[in-house]
Amino acid sequence: MNTPNAIPGRLLENLTVTVTHAHYRNTYYGWNRTEQSPSFNRLYFLDSGEGSVTLNGVIHYPKPHQLMIMPAGTTQSTVTVMDNPYARYFCHFDARIGEWPLFHAANKLYISDAPDPDEVRRIFAEMIRLYQNNDFLSTLRIHASLLQLLAICLESGGYTDFMNEFFQTSEQGKLAHVLNYIDERLPYPMEVEELAELVHLHPNYFIPYFKKFTGVPPMHYVQFKRMEFAKRLLTYSDSGISDIAEQVGMELAHFSKYFKKSTGVTPSAYRKSTQ
Repeated sequence: MNTPNAIPGRLLENLTVTVTHAHYRNTYYGWNRTEQSPSFNRLYFLDSGEGSVTLNGVIHYPKPHQLMIMPAGTTQSTVTVMDNPYARYFCHFDARIGEWPLFHAANKLYISDAPDPDEVRRIFAEMIRLYQNNDFLSTLRIHASLLQLLAICLESGGYTDFMNEFFQTSEQGKLAHVLNYIDERLPYPMEVEELAELVHLHPNYFIPYFKKFTGVPPMHYVQFKRMEFAKRLLTYSDSGISDIAEQVGMELAHFSKYFKKSTGVTPSAYRKSTQ
């Protein structure tokens, strides 16, 4: 039931992003900064020029056609050459899983060679154009552009352990333990008390703690994951409805009723719709 990337995938269901600024600049002005610690993340695509970035005391020399993420809260100094300044597409953004910053201050500079500079340039230019608007569809497309650029930067930079780093803090690690426990025990009865015990909290404190980072109370999350697992079984297995109910730890009648309540269709109808 569990996979190596299951926990990050579950947490990313609660990812929210916001772009607070998007721009293109090809002049010396605006780049040279000393010992700043912004409350927002910066994402850059450098199109040309030369200079350096010092982040948390470590100096880097970004090259043209590189992407880089400068996490919020880090100490940043930037320098560019006056007669060959960086031409840069950039945005300021916030990214959170629940109330956790996705890029926290303990992190490093994330830098990578863009695999397709023309495509990255196009995505950034579109984001900057749309940022001038304030309508619903533009906002959706801006968020999609940001997520695509972040994925390109992390993937092409080889940051495959990014989510493992995210779990290094004690709070993320504790919640990961609870989520993994839920995932492994979907076929069995679960109570909020046993989940709270995993992180040594009283249930009255555990419920708001869990909701703070996932957006829903723990038992709602358990039922949600049971329905998600049931959907996969209905789609990709030949198991009977009663067998699927058993595999998600529910009586058949209760399972059928709850499944229809959460999806709007019966388990059988859902299976037919996926064939």
